[in-house]
Amino acid sequence: MKGLKLSLVVLTAILFIGMSGMVYAFHSGGVAECEGCHTMHNSHENTKMSFGANAGPYLLKGSDQSSTCIECHGETPLASSYHMVTPDASMPAGTPPGNYTPGGDFGWLKKTYTWVPRSGAATETSKGERKGHNIIATDFSYVADAANTTAPGGTYPGGGLGCQSCHDPHGRYRRDTTGAISTTGLPIRASGSYYNTKSGVSANEPNSWSAVGVYRLLGGVGYTPKSLGSNAFTENVPVAKVNSTYQGTAGEATTQYRVAYGSNMSQWCSNCHGNMHRPSYTSGTPGLTHPSGAPLTAAVVANYNAYKKSGDMTGVVASSGNNLIPFETGSTDYTALASLAVNTATFAGPDTSAQVMCLSCHRAHASGFDSMLRFSYLNEFMTVADSAGNPIWPDITANPGQAQGRTATEIQAAYMNRPVTQFAPYQRALCNKCHAKD
Repeated sequence: MKGLKLSLVVLTAILFIGMSGMVYAFHSGGVAECEGCHTMHNSHENTKMSFGANAGPYLLKGSDQSSTCIECHGETPLASSYHMVTPDASMPAGTPPGNYTPGGDFGWLKKTYTWVPRSGAATETSKGERKGHNIIATDFSYVADAANTTAPGGTYPGGGLGCQSCHDPHGRYRRDTTGAISTTGLPIRASGSYYNTKSGVSANEPNSWSAVGVYRLLGGVGYTPKSLGSNAFTENVPVAKVNSTYQGTAGEATTQYRVAYGSNMSQWCSNCHGNMHRPSYTSGTPGLTHPSGAPLTAAVVANYNAYKKSGDMTGVVASSGNNLIPFETGSTDYTALASLAVNTATFAGPDTSAQVMCLSCHRAHASGFDSMLRFSYLNEFMTVADSAGNPIWPDITANPGQAQGRTATEIQAAYMNRPVTQFAPYQRALCNKCHAKD
């Protein structure tokens, strides 16, 4: 018996190690175990559930949809790739959220900053609610946006915003071998989000007898959150791939965790933000919105590939890609995108088939900056310099206008923990990666 127990322990360890890279095992591209999110009797073996005083709506284990999601996606920072909500206790004042997922950490919504930019000036504020999608998660003290009661550029009600507003919790959308997306058809075998370097592209691609889930379990055409009963989506999910390991414990200090965006991201965002979009923009003409979902011009492509940092236009196409300013390739070929979903220090920049999209500037969940931007834009300088002319992060006391109430640690974390040496002294906003006005 003792030998049998030891064998079981060893076998369990082997299984755990073998599955450690499979961060998507619970959902597997579709509806997960029902009991993972729902409870029939609010107990298990006569023991009351550990979260949610009573079953929430729809027999959820949490008080609401997002609270239920955060129970798994909001554990200890960096526990694994799928965590994106740092617990309050792990980010006291001066300490940033600790997750570096491409969509950003919702913990930034809890970070409000105040500062006086210069002597005699009025106090300025960067409210936490301005830093991302204000999901409602009662069990974790996430509340609705007080200012934007509806989605900017749309009518989606802020009082109903949650994880389920974008993601289909039952994962009914699937992709077949032709790339077609539907809610019915062949059974979903695996996640369609990932390129898994351990087992190859085929492990996460559809075949003749099975489909895979769509990118990030996003809702497609016709999707309507059950809690709303309206606002049906008219645009399908975007085409994209990411490596199965996409969050390192050091963020992007040395490695860029690239999401290979193909197409339709901005069109999908327009399900809620329709009036924020323009298919094109002609310089000098009236217009309030940046073009999105549109091909990059030759001039922008040239700027992007040459721009390394302020004052340095020596970049080359082969290594000019920057995960802080991503782009869509314009492709719908999932196999091609899988080959681009790399974790490397550098990757290639765009060509004229590439497209600007909403996520070129914004993060999907939240960021360290207002308007959920990937970089600071409320001050002309991202960095300052020491006495020798080396770039350094602004000091909260010595450079209040540039630091904007944030510690140097918080600023670096907002840039995915990239070292300040990747930027120039007195680096200007990263809008210049495309526009090169500095």
